Amino acid sequence: MFLATDDASYLSGGTAARTLGGALAPASKPRPSGWRQMLREIDWVPDLGTRIGSRDWWRGLATCTALCATTIALSPGLHRPIAGESPAPLTGEVRENARAQAIAPLALGADTSRHAAANAMVATLAEAPERPMMQLSATVGAGDRLARVLQRAGVAKDQARAAADLVEQATDGADIASGTRVALTLGRRPSRTVARPLEQMKLRARFDLAVTLTRAGKGFTMTEQPIAIDHTPLRLQGLAGSSLYRSARAAGAPAKVVETYMKALASRMSVGREVKRADSFDLIIERERAATGETRLGRLLYAGLDRGGRKVQLARLPGEDDGDWYDVNGQSQKRGAMGMPVAGRITSSFGNRMHPVLGFMRMHKGLDIGAPRGTPIHAIMDGVVQFAGRSGGYGNFVKLMHGGGVASGYGHMSRFVVRSGARVKQGQVIGYVGSTGMSTGPHLHWEVWKNGATVNPRSLKLSSVAALSGAKLRAFRHAVQQLLSVKPGR
Repeated sequence: MFLATDDASYLSGGTAARTLGGALAPASKPRPSGWRQMLREIDWVPDLGTRIGSRDWWRGLATCTALCATTIALSPGLHRPIAGESPAPLTGEVRENARAQAIAPLALGADTSRHAAANAMVATLAEAPERPMMQLSATVGAGDRLARVLQRAGVAKDQARAAADLVEQATDGADIASGTRVALTLGRRPSRTVARPLEQMKLRARFDLAVTLTRAGKGFTMTEQPIAIDHTPLRLQGLAGSSLYRSARAAGAPAKVVETYMKALASRMSVGREVKRADSFDLIIERERAATGETRLGRLLYAGLDRGGRKVQLARLPGEDDGDWYDVNGQSQKRGAMGMPVAGRITSSFGNRMHPVLGFMRMHKGLDIGAPRGTPIHAIMDGVVQFAGRSGGYGNFVKLMHGGGVASGYGHMSRFVVRSGARVKQGQVIGYVGSTGMSTGPHLHWEVWKNGATVNPRSLKLSSVAALSGAKLRAFRHAVQQLLSVKPGR
């Protein structure tokens, strides 16, 4: 085996071999000797954190001490500060040159570069010229009309009216959805005293139609761009958990849809008492998906609840938005006090109890239902609002009068959404859970009166049953089969 050395010689077996030139090369370079070589090999600045107590460590400590002593000896001393001199202030042209290139706050007269003064080649204008074209956008508000939106954007009244009439022909007179963005292009005007002419306008006239208006002479031409829409419903499933309402909302269902779902279930069962954590909900919601990527959710089509093998399956007749809910056999059932007005658990029953605030035994004339703050409260039956306002220890209180001498009251609300004298339907939201009045936490105090006397709300059983038949039943079952064939997911 041969080894290559620094001087290009080759060694074999530890013996110096001849180089390519034929001369013998030494095995290694000669090392210098003497005190210079000894000083070169000394490490004067070793790491004082390692090999503490060794000879190199003591040598390094001596070096550090010597350097510190030298620094202290050459310093003027802590009692004699070093005098500093500030530069002379700039004046005249030098100051102006420095100021033009400096960065300073606006309050101190900030300025950049230099300003060129106007000469004879600069003509003074009486007013700044307008842009020949303007690109801007406007938004249609709730209850707003397209013509008014265009006029606020600067379009002349007659042109705004003509453009709005064309768009109304495309929408068959339907109002444009609030929040719709309108892209406008305004042209040059002869003077500042008149409005700019409308050159082009683009907007989403309907969910399935986009239109473009372009000026043609004194009028407009409209180009319609249909948008493909997928009407496959949205099916959401999940566990009820601690709150059926919150779980359905977390799954992606809109608040109004969940309220309709709770109302449908309340016609068949007591949502607060009978729904368990392990129960699973099943919602099918009307959905429209545009080819451009937008999604719009509509009404609730199917309300289902699996209670460990016992299923509640409810749907409406095709084409009915506000009708009764029927099960898969075509039967509809309305229940009064059997359904609780809020999704929660009973924390205090009807009868004598130790008052949590007053601290003594007192008759509890209703049921306390614990629920998260803001949970919607529903009317148990159709009725008329007799009172809606503040009522002593009840806090925000609503009292409903039903038929047959039955009345119901709802206390401690965070807020109510009905007025005295208004008519309400079973399941309609009348307020939201809170902790107003004499209360220790968010809950609903629910009272029921029969012929003027308070009764246990769970003692009343009011219900009515209706059934479909013939062609309506066949159409209903066909619609339910189509809904149940929808796969869950987004």
